Amino acid sequence: MLKEVSSAEFKETVNDGLVLADFFSTTCGPCKMLSFVLNDVEKEFGEDLKILKVDFDQNKDLTAEYEVTGYPTLILLKEGLEVARMQGLQQKPAIIKMIQEQK
Repeated sequence: MLKEVSSAEFKETVNDGLVLADFFSTTCGPCKMLSFVLNDVEKEFGEDLKILKVDFDQNKDLTAEYEVTGYPTLILLKEGLEVARMQGLQQKPAIIKMIQEQK
């Protein structure tokens, strides 16, 4: 199950291993479709990857810090450092490829 996090929870979790941050908006259709894709991605990687959902509108500090200008935006972090980014609705194979390149 994908976990929606606050800024504080994000900062506690992001420095540990591989984390995929999904910056989304509750009013965004493509964001809702991406959630289904991310559920499948989560099943594929299991414990090797944490997926955190970050509400774009509720966490303005994080959207500014990571310079997120639109949604959905996926940011892959390894030990707290950004290593890859995708914007817009993505398909599962593209997301998996991005993650595997950083493992």
